[in-house]
Amino acid sequence: MVIDEVLLIDKPLGWTSFDVVGKIRSQLRTATGQKIRVGHAGTLDPLAGGLLIVLLGQATKRQDEFMKLDKVYEVEATLGQTSTTADAEGTKTQVSTKKKPTKAALKRALKAFVGDIQQTPPIYSAIKVNGQRAYKLARSGKAVKLEPRNVTIHSLELTGYDYPKLSFTVHVSSGTYIRSLVSDLGEALETGAYTSGLRRTRIGKFELEGALSMGHITPEYLEKLCATAPEN
Repeated sequence: MVIDEVLLIDKPLGWTSFDVVGKIRSQLRTATGQKIRVGHAGTLDPLAGGLLIVLLGQATKRQDEFMKLDKVYEVEATLGQTSTTADAEGTKTQVSTKKKPTKAALKRALKAFVGDIQQTPPIYSAIKVNGQRAYKLARSGKAVKLEPRNVTIHSLELTGYDYPKLSFTVHVSSGTYIRSLVSDLGEALETGAYTSGLRRTRIGKFELEGALSMGHITPEYLEKLCATAPEN
């Protein structure tokens, strides 16, 4: 059979994107008795949840097409501290601040990031450096240097603020790192900041609403999905 399917998955917290791919690959083999290629189009960190596009069979050839799409995230940031990983997983360092930013100051700071900006990816990321993942090098104690890149912040809307927590929704170009955006915001506010919550709600035209939970991905579901696939 020729499988050519795109699945929208609501990735649970604690799972890596590769965990999702591995689970679906295993379930697909159980359902079909065949080894079928499975990939994803845009990594989500274990501490991030939300929309993950998973590609089955022939659809994996379209990975670049999906990777280039804009994305929308719901973000929670914590001010007053920095993190070695720029998220809740890392070691925190308290930042001494003279005063808490007002809501007006926060809105001004956020507005300054809208548009075309340069951003340095976090060293704890899946970017390859000399053939190795940056996060693996960083965890082994090796120095990691990543170059700034051009990204676009299409829109950024503050949705809540109660110091030290703030929340916002952001629409970004492909290649944008939300952890870097939050860290840069902390520098601009002189408070420090790290990403304490992250959920991806849209990739291009694909919405999180209606995405499948991992509990739905059973051999029985995949067997029915593949039942209409044409024969070789």
